[in-house]
Amino acid sequence: MDKKQAKIRINKLIQEIDSLRYRYHVLDDPSISDEVYDSLERELESLEKEYPELKRADSPLQRVGGRPLDKFEKVTHQVRQWSFNDAFEEQDMYDWEERVLKILEKELGKRPKLEYTCELKIDGLHVVLNYENGVLVQAATRGDGKIGENVTNNVKTIQSVPLKLKKEIDIIAEGEIWLAEKNLKIINLRRKKEKKPEFANPRNAAAGTIRQLDPKVVAKRGLDCFVYDWSGPLGTEFPNKQSDELEELKKLGFKVNTNYKILKSIEEVIDLWKKWETKKDKQDYWIDGIVIKINDRKYQEILGHVGKAPRWAIAFKFPAEQVTTVVEDIQVQIGRLGTFTPVAHLTPTSLAGSVVKRATLHNIDQINRLGLKIGDSVVIQKAGDIIPEIVSVIEGLRTGKEKEFKMPETCPICNSKIQKRNIFDKKKVKSADYFCSNEKCYAILLQKIIHFVSKKAFNVDGLGEKIVEQLMQEDLIKDQADIFKLKKEDLEPLERFAEKAADNTIQAINDSKNIDLDKFVYSLGIEGVGEETSILLAKIFKNFEKIKDTTIEVLENIPDIGPVVSKNIVKYFQDPESLELFKKFEENGVSINRNKNTESTVLNNKTFVITGSLQSLTRDEVKATIRKLGGKITSSVSSKTDYVLVGKDPGSKYDKAKKLKVTIISEEEFKKMI
Repeated sequence: MDKKQAKIRINKLIQEIDSLRYRYHVLDDPSISDEVYDSLERELESLEKEYPELKRADSPLQRVGGRPLDKFEKVTHQVRQWSFNDAFEEQDMYDWEERVLKILEKELGKRPKLEYTCELKIDGLHVVLNYENGVLVQAATRGDGKIGENVTNNVKTIQSVPLKLKKEIDIIAEGEIWLAEKNLKIINLRRKKEKKPEFANPRNAAAGTIRQLDPKVVAKRGLDCFVYDWSGPLGTEFPNKQSDELEELKKLGFKVNTNYKILKSIEEVIDLWKKWETKKDKQDYWIDGIVIKINDRKYQEILGHVGKAPRWAIAFKFPAEQVTTVVEDIQVQIGRLGTFTPVAHLTPTSLAGSVVKRATLHNIDQINRLGLKIGDSVVIQKAGDIIPEIVSVIEGLRTGKEKEFKMPETCPICNSKIQKRNIFDKKKVKSADYFCSNEKCYAILLQKIIHFVSKKAFNVDGLGEKIVEQLMQEDLIKDQADIFKLKKEDLEPLERFAEKAADNTIQAINDSKNIDLDKFVYSLGIEGVGEETSILLAKIFKNFEKIKDTTIEVLENIPDIGPVVSKNIVKYFQDPESLELFKKFEENGVSINRNKNTESTVLNNKTFVITGSLQSLTRDEVKATIRKLGGKITSSVSSKTDYVLVGKDPGSKYDKAKKLKVTIISEEEFKKMI
């Protein structure tokens, strides 16, 4: 901004800061967080440094002084890796305790007196350490909870991780790898000298370091690790209490964070949470909350797990860091179905350890709710410390030059007309989608191809969003089928591709040519046809030709497929462009696996519900087997459910199955059945 704009901004900032100061210190009625207040002061300080001649005598800043492997192999975890559910407010903790007590009361006949182990939630990288006879044999990242990456050689460079324990036992331990703030500063100074991008925060640096292919690089960075959980192997006799477990881990030689407390009430938990909220920034490691666990293991076993999280533990997160910035512009991005999503482009600002430049606004209704204009000063935070979001507008900083945002009338990519489609909720308009009317729009095709190569579709390793866009810009691909015509010599001249990278990508493309029917249907990106609908279509029709030739009447008679989705499917398969695309797939060697006939199998038309942690099979394996043999998987138990497959620590579905007298089977019984 020029000097004139800076003067206006400085005056506005001083006015707003003074108003906030008055509310806070005089009226004892703060309207915003301290972080937002500090963010405004930082902006003022920056402007005063840039234009010292504009510094005012009444500036609030005058009150105080100035301020090598080729790649990592995949490994299957012996013990499922869980995630914690989050609490953000005090009431969330009381609600969690009440849910826990109700379950225990139902099982025990009375409400027990609970004890809580409270541990610091270290903000780093989860690691799973596998020891055999007391010797470290494998270290792996969490991954998706079932499959992670083998990072053993890198973890061995961490001095706090013992290579040999003080007892010759088999143990699977879990912990958090972290990087000290002081080490990050040294690393970033070095990277700055080498003209390499600096790490935004210790968390990113730790994650980036542990995935270095050369352990020598990892060793130089000085990673550290706290261990907090003894989770296996299966059949292990664990300590009776979580606090005993931490003590045992220390005795084995692990580095355990000693700041844990054993507390007897949620009020005490909240007090500890508040205490650490003020202390967290004084530590050399990042902390983003407190993890609360029921201390007694017998209660943990009764409570079990639900979804991907244990019922007996919860992460009490600190409030999201909030800062202020300016909305410089609002632009729209286009999805694979042509839907327009407005995105705020922000003055870059540091938030929760990373530089934020953009925030999604979801739709025009969100903009209207916020009363947001281009040029507004806004409060932003990261929802769950991950996704940047605009919380509110600071109207007191408006200059009168702010502009209303309006959805464009034509597509900014192809200049086609933009259409509006209302989304209804109980026959009332809930919100409105805007989308490009040109199905051949470059932006739509780009998103379709990105979806086509994604993990749940063709799963082509190496074809990320930027690579796909690069291939389209270089005119190497015009549709999904063109991917299978690519050759090594097409890729080698491109940026990001060396000879080996080109070889790997072509190999990945060739490996993906043979695909199951359900994944192929999902890859097409038909509106309303997600993963489950694709599986259902593949199961019923068994081969692609039958799906392609089906009618609306046939589809509408299939449970779980409504009239709108039926029309979308038939319209897609009757489109001449779709038929041309299928022809190109065949010419380029794509082979679609037919579903096997399942009419005579014992699972035909049988409905399954899965609950608890499976020990010898993964859920994906079980689901795939049930579907392959003609069965169906649902998420809830009803009188129509045929079998409930129960693993370790089952949830409420197990209780409901007993109540409804649904057949309950174990993993061993399931194996015999198939």
